Amino acid sequence: MMKPLDNSNVFYSEQSFKTQLILVIWQITWFILARPIPRRMLNSWKIFLLRLFGAKMNKHAIVYSSAKIFKPWNLEMDAYACIGPDVDCYNATRVSIGAQSTISQKSFLCAGSHDITKKNKPALYGPIIIEDQAWIAADVYIGMGVTIGQGAVVGARASVFKNVEPWTVVGGNPARFIKKRELQD
Repeated sequence: MMKPLDNSNVFYSEQSFKTQLILVIWQITWFILARPIPRRMLNSWKIFLLRLFGAKMNKHAIVYSSAKIFKPWNLEMDAYACIGPDVDCYNATRVSIGAQSTISQKSFLCAGSHDITKKNKPALYGPIIIEDQAWIAADVYIGMGVTIGQGAVVGARASVFKNVEPWTVVGGNPARFIKKRELQD
């Protein structure tokens, strides 16, 4: 059950036994039926499996076999969006990846955390939105509640805790503005 937290896009949540059981079935399904498939082969099969568990997937989206998707029913991917090798998508709530956006290898999309101000440290969740034509470079951390604007580039190994403006390049930890992104022919 999701409960809003202080008028933000961050939520408390509790998981039912049924949800936990479905998660186990999903993880076994992906491990047996998708992980053994080499790299980008049989992508339509992986899209089928994700859709079977509730993902909203464009038929031209790309998901590498080594990627980890926590809750497929919280994943949305548009045309030619790509989740690369060894990406960890902890989508405890919605993660949306726009058209022609790439999440490069070993990146971590983390749509959850814990409220450290409470004794029992309850889970908190906030959606991650990656708009069209964005590029998340290798080994990037994207925190909960973050929107990456259209055409933005997040440099390798950056840690993003705040929204990134469209058509900008950011990098570092925490990620900071580097320059405007201008396309050339």
